[in-house]
Amino acid sequence: MVEDATPRWKFLTNHAQVFVCVAHDPGVRLREISERVGITERAAHRIVTELATSGYIERERNGRRNRYTIQSGVDVPDRLGRVERVGDLLSILTHTNGGAPDSTVSPGVPSGKTDR
Repeated sequence: MVEDATPRWKFLTNHAQVFVCVAHDPGVRLREISERVGITERAAHRIVTELATSGYIERERNGRRNRYTIQSGVDVPDRLGRVERVGDLLSILTHTNGGAPDSTVSPGVPSGKTDR
């Protein structure tokens, strides 16, 4: 008998998964985030609010929907070896430059550039 090899834990935190969802689709709805991450809509709303309050994303109201902009130059709160900016982390997680189309990455904040 072969047991299911899928672990019961998540490799990425819910915050990281929500962040990647926003990077892939800047117009994503909370309902869609909750379905993709496997959390409640209330939890998705709380995490998006925390990411916005911490400066990792910006929310702009567009009619009845929100549009999110990744702030790729913001420091990663955890020291992950050479990864220091969220843009660097997104490029690893999404295999793209900044994790989102150029129009959704904050202008004037180059990904991967550090002052250190």
